[in-house]
Amino acid sequence: MQHLVSIISAPWPWYIAGALIGLTVPTLLLIGNKTFGISSNLRHLCAACFPSNISFFKYDWKKEAWNLFFVGGIIIGAFIATYLLANPQAIIIHPSLQADLTQLGITDFNHLLPNELFSFKALFTLRGFILMVVGGFLVGFGTRYANGCTSGHSIMGLSNLQWPSLVATICFMLGGFIMTNFILPFILQLK
Repeated sequence: MQHLVSIISAPWPWYIAGALIGLTVPTLLLIGNKTFGISSNLRHLCAACFPSNISFFKYDWKKEAWNLFFVGGIIIGAFIATYLLANPQAIIIHPSLQADLTQLGITDFNHLLPNELFSFKALFTLRGFILMVVGGFLVGFGTRYANGCTSGHSIMGLSNLQWPSLVATICFMLGGFIMTNFILPFILQLK
């Protein structure tokens, strides 16, 4: 049992984790022609909990209720992974990236998200507000504007050879490169 726990709690190589994520698509298609995406669940939840005369929420959300259970499983799995199967080893970061982040005041490399940036205390700093509130708004807006999130477009859409998903994925990657290399260093210098 201890050996199984050590296998599950250790980081998995990209070729195993990527293959498992990739197998989600054919599995969903085989069990009922279902599509994969996380951001659409907020729409399903709003349609279920707040029925109104808004045309965007007028659809049969019950046909997509399975997806809410899928997201529930993600939340439960994240809780188990974080609190019961957490990897006790420090997170491995490339030394040059660690040096760059240290120069910008990020020294907490023991968590997935550095406490200097992502904590309740950090929320009340300009840097934390931009990263959490403004960043969260932009992710939500972009997800709605692109009619789907990275998992829906990049995993499901690309595997179904959908042209809009290819365009969205290219834009996601381009935005990530620009953010990481040009905008994030500026934000991290703020206090």
